[in-house]
Amino acid sequence: MSQSTTDNTSLAERRRAGAGKGVRGMMMGLAFFAAGIGGGAAWFMRAPGRGASAPESGATPALSAATMAVLQRLGSPMEIRFYSLLDPVSVGEDRREFAGRVDQMLARYEAAAGGKIKVARVNTISDAAANAAEADGIKGFNRDKGEVCYFGIAVVRGGHKEIVASLAPEWEPALESDLSRAIAGVEAGDAPAPLAAKKANGPTLEAVRRVIPNPDAVSVEEGSRRLRAAAAAQFKKTGQEMEVKVKQAEQRYLQAQSGQSPADQEAAAKELEQAKKEQMAKLKEIAMESQAEIQALQQLKAA
Repeated sequence: MSQSTTDNTSLAERRRAGAGKGVRGMMMGLAFFAAGIGGGAAWFMRAPGRGASAPESGATPALSAATMAVLQRLGSPMEIRFYSLLDPVSVGEDRREFAGRVDQMLARYEAAAGGKIKVARVNTISDAAANAAEADGIKGFNRDKGEVCYFGIAVVRGGHKEIVASLAPEWEPALESDLSRAIAGVEAGDAPAPLAAKKANGPTLEAVRRVIPNPDAVSVEEGSRRLRAAAAAQFKKTGQEMEVKVKQAEQRYLQAQSGQSPADQEAAAKELEQAKKEQMAKLKEIAMESQAEIQALQQLKAA
């Protein structure tokens, strides 16, 4: 076999491998968005009072495949700051036990990330700890019952930050998807500004009112569930469209590998990559809009 033929074969194999990696990356992104956006809808169906039960205190369930996909794609290291400043006088045992389960989950994230995640645990009540929590956007509570408590997570890398501002046992089924979404948001490098620093715009408020015509009539929790359910439906539709378009591009790429010219192969590879980028951009847009709408709801309720 000539050197030229060997080089062409190697080139085709490399292109095929590259396209396969691109498709796998797209599918891992799809899995993440399904967990992150759809997690809220799943929580709505599984929330206490709807047939679900929280994990037992000793349970250590494995991280989901979607979460593992997110962790395996991390670039540079990031820090997760876990604020568990809970006054034993004013905080019930159920929340303290939940804090232990959150700690166990974070340990699994840290172990699975291969050195790309460091968990900083802040669990001793002090003025310095309270100030740090406030600076990271974690909401204080029980101000009228004694020590102000803070219970939340901040995911930080460089100038980018995502927060899970208020942890509660009743939200436990959605915790992993929310945390993985926060990690992926920091990884993307375009985390939205904290609520206090970014006011909702007109289109975002209109989107909230289309789902919740009368925000005053619902709680933040109920409104958030409705907004997430709407985002999950939109995600499903977009995901189906993505699957068709990417499969078509993948088929054309595979056909190009069977005897077509190098230029045609290159064009087909670029088409496949572009199809993946366009559809992932749409999914990312849904995720960001969903988060912005929940923030807008919080602003409406706080006004």
